[in-house]
Amino acid sequence: MNRSAQPTAVPPAPPRRRRRRAVSTTVCVAVAVAAGATALTACSSSGTKAAGTAGTDVAAVSRAGVRDGGTLTWAVDAMPKTLNAYQSDADAGTTTVTGATLPAMFRLDAHGTPRLDTDYATAASVTAQDPRQVVTYDLNPRAKWSDGRAVGADDFVAQWKALGGKNSAFWTARNAGYDRISAISRGADAHQVKVTFATPYADWRSLFAPLYPKSVTGSTDAFNDGVRTSLPVSAGPFTVKAEDTDAGTVTLARNDHWWGARAKLDKIVLTAVPRDKRPAQMAAGKLDVAEIDPDELAAAKRTTGVGVRTAPDAAYAQLALNGSSGPLADEKVRHAVARAIDRKKIAATVLTPVGLTAEPLGNHLVLPSQEGYVDHSSALGKADTEQAAALLADAGWRQPAAGKTGEKAAGPAGSGRVTASGALTVVEPARAATKDGKDLTMRFVLPADSPTLDQVGGQIARMLSRIGIRTEISKVAEDSYFQDHVASGDFDLALYSWPGTAFPATDDTPIFAKPVPAPDGSLAVAENYTRVGTDQIDQLMARAGTELDAKQARSLTDQADERIWAAAASIPLYQRPEVVALRTDVANAGAFGFETPAYQNIGFRR
Repeated sequence: MNRSAQPTAVPPAPPRRRRRRAVSTTVCVAVAVAAGATALTACSSSGTKAAGTAGTDVAAVSRAGVRDGGTLTWAVDAMPKTLNAYQSDADAGTTTVTGATLPAMFRLDAHGTPRLDTDYATAASVTAQDPRQVVTYDLNPRAKWSDGRAVGADDFVAQWKALGGKNSAFWTARNAGYDRISAISRGADAHQVKVTFATPYADWRSLFAPLYPKSVTGSTDAFNDGVRTSLPVSAGPFTVKAEDTDAGTVTLARNDHWWGARAKLDKIVLTAVPRDKRPAQMAAGKLDVAEIDPDELAAAKRTTGVGVRTAPDAAYAQLALNGSSGPLADEKVRHAVARAIDRKKIAATVLTPVGLTAEPLGNHLVLPSQEGYVDHSSALGKADTEQAAALLADAGWRQPAAGKTGEKAAGPAGSGRVTASGALTVVEPARAATKDGKDLTMRFVLPADSPTLDQVGGQIARMLSRIGIRTEISKVAEDSYFQDHVASGDFDLALYSWPGTAFPATDDTPIFAKPVPAPDGSLAVAENYTRVGTDQIDQLMARAGTELDAKQARSLTDQADERIWAAAASIPLYQRPEVVALRTDVANAGAFGFETPAYQNIGFRR
């Protein structure tokens, strides 16, 4: 299942595509710096492993218990900007439409593990590694496009050539994986496809998900413009019947040419509804399924005929520290900030009210609901105010002794004094840390319309005040948050979310890659908005991306995660909650987490 890497500043779930784009000191660390990979591997042995917590909360009903027919109205954040999942402005709506209408060789289960979709392929595996990696797909002979043509090698070839990066006429967001393919050919018969890679590619299961027909990927006009607004050929349980921009709806209709289990619903209507309007529309019976903000959960539960499903979302919230300039360019200061933050308390604030386990996130690359999750936060150390203050002192930022003349007034014990002026809120420490006569001040940028991140940001500012850090909290409009602040580097601290992924070596590399100088003298950061990276992280991620042994690849990404923690520029806080309200007669929908929905099974109870 393709998941977007678009960062998200507000509680809505991020797009479920894989490509990422912008819109939102302990003993262990000391040893890591001195001794390298071996020491870090030893350090990781103390990490907490999990087999994957509960990943979904769905109103599961057998197909026999779902009635045939009906129209399901499903709230989305916005009309899809494009129906081309491989363009930069593809969004959550794009993913929903393509998931219901197009082939994907692999889809994700509840724990974020890729599983072969046998509606499209009966087998797919690495069939050769020497001299080149070859992946052989045995396609389901029944798989056909809605125009009657069989899904085949020509579709694979056209998509490779469109996304491979050699033809700049195709407007693609990213070429990851496709740029490693050297050849695609028909296999033993028309239902077999062989894909040969020029260099090994561990995340080959991420490719051809979704797969477009050659009529789309074989033409720049169709790929760049035509498929943005229409999808005349499909190969899923649903087809795109209509888009109504004025009404803000996309209607998906049952595909009568679908060879798999017949879709239970006649139609799915995706309708753009602002989040603050959804509870009332659910209560009025105008919506059947709607993701809601966590603070609406209690009210939704009290609404007659409405149920609520809650699960860990396939996304996580993190605090980004801009290490390109200012105080946070000093690693000791970044470590001090990280050690001052009580991540467990923050996680409890967000997760406890919705009934999820209040554990802080301990990994940048694998989430707790995924198989293989390991907590590597020991590479940074536990929250410790005294140690954090000592790290600041080592960096030259020292707090005056308690009771010293000139000490600023404070609120409750060490909580800092809060003042507000327009869009700026300042949290003053009782005893400011100073260096060369200047107070230690950090600009904290938050999206203006996110109550959750507003609350979390306030907690973090108060925690930092205890070690003498003064924060200036600026709340900016969502439409300018990433472009004008995060992406441009106009911040010291920022809160936003990243989607999780089943393919970290591919999807997470741009987020943590070491920035490099661009030809024009600027810094090329890809999606690494913290602007902090190391050669070791890059090397480990690159090796993981070419390692075909899954166990070895995971070991390499584990080592990379430890180094990301040690760099202390991205501080994971919690796996976000996904809260979905649905009518009580809705079946097989809810909080899916990582899982790719089986759209053909969604419907209404008998």
